[in-house]
Amino acid sequence: MASPDQPTAPYLDAVVAYGFRGSTRFHVPGHKAGTGADLGVRTAIGWQTLKLDIPQDIHGVDLGPEPTPFQRAEQLAAEAYGAARSWFLTNGASQGNHALCLALAPLGTPVVAQRNAHASVVDGLVLSGGLPTWVAPEYEPELGMAHGITPESLDRALGKTPGARAAFMVSPTYYGMAADVAGCAEVAHAHGVALVVDQAWGPHFGFHDALPPDGLSQGADAVLTSTHKIAGSLTQSALLHVSGSGRVDPDAVARTLRLMRTTSPSSLLMLSLDGARRQLVLHGEALLENTIKVSRRTAEAIEAIPGCRIVGDEEMGRAGVAHRDPLRLVIDVRGTGATGYEVAAALRSNFDTQVELATQATIVLVLGIDELPRELERFVHDLTSIVRRMERPGKTEEVTLSTGTFENEVVCPPRDAFLGENEKVAVDDASGRVSAEAIAGYPPGIPVLLPGERITDEVIAYLRELKSVGARLHGASDPAFRTICVMR
Repeated sequence: MASPDQPTAPYLDAVVAYGFRGSTRFHVPGHKAGTGADLGVRTAIGWQTLKLDIPQDIHGVDLGPEPTPFQRAEQLAAEAYGAARSWFLTNGASQGNHALCLALAPLGTPVVAQRNAHASVVDGLVLSGGLPTWVAPEYEPELGMAHGITPESLDRALGKTPGARAAFMVSPTYYGMAADVAGCAEVAHAHGVALVVDQAWGPHFGFHDALPPDGLSQGADAVLTSTHKIAGSLTQSALLHVSGSGRVDPDAVARTLRLMRTTSPSSLLMLSLDGARRQLVLHGEALLENTIKVSRRTAEAIEAIPGCRIVGDEEMGRAGVAHRDPLRLVIDVRGTGATGYEVAAALRSNFDTQVELATQATIVLVLGIDELPRELERFVHDLTSIVRRMERPGKTEEVTLSTGTFENEVVCPPRDAFLGENEKVAVDDASGRVSAEAIAGYPPGIPVLLPGERITDEVIAYLRELKSVGARLHGASDPAFRTICVMR
């Protein structure tokens, strides 16, 4: 702990002090510490929660002598993650992606972005008017999994993008596979651009030696962490960190964050971020040690179930995979003869067990910072029971084609395509038109079309094949894929 203040949670403590001291409140919110809230709401979330739901601009919380408790809380978050500056986000990491696109990719500015970046990056470029060159992730067709990008592919993309100002990449993936961030940072910096890492699925990285290294320590210039996903804060809360490299101007980011931020941020979300940071710093290593141990025991037990296999450390060293997060259990169920969709549905209907993700080949479990061993022991029992009842001869067919990426003709920036005049046309009539929407087959989660790209017969055939084998067309305005939104 670099600072003796890390054991404190200044914003959390200040909100609690105000919430319970009995102040007379002639300010918003209108439920007035719960007295005006619906009885069902009061019963569901409790009086204490409602008392802590306070607005901005309260003296002793975020107003008054500086640093205020709120400012100090963000400073402690920056210190914990090794950042020069950090911000609390109350609209998820999406808010951070929007702000970074506005700060680093304003109108007409070239950037490079990973093709399967989160949808909020595409949305951010629609807002900012940046000009992206898309770089494809590495792809594993057998399991239908998209991995990270490689330094080599990033180098090629930057070489094709003169004047690029930033590169946006994702690490780790939904499947817990972390890319070679250090290598990508070296490439980006050699081209004179900032590297932004969407580390939404890795808010716990850097707090245990058995985890992949965090992006900032690997040379990233800005990093997003969805603290709520793993590290214990409330849903919709996240953190944005900027390094001290000078490649990303923190004042420019603060300016665009103000544009994207509500003037009524939730105190409940922000105090949960303050508490989650404290827990990570004080007890994260111990909690993660226990969770990693139970994850490994669970992986061994799942490997003993006929037809099931853990997608594990053998992935490391493949293109786009430098490390693996043990808090993600990816289970290959093809050996059962059933699909991941069927296994997930059976777990849900028979045991009320909910998994994070199901694909044709896999089911994915996300573990939290302090996972209970009995929950995972029960899962192994439930999965064993399901597989025993539904096991079939043979293997499940692959879901995807031999390729999961396309290099489509880019006709115009995403902003022009999305915000310009558009119309819906039958898919059969769409070849040659310019897409006004983003469509990704899930799995593998790589966009087949992005706003501003030319639609081709090959793209249409690929999307139809994905649809026919049960993949979900994420982002499609017509999930049945009978029509598609195009530029007029």
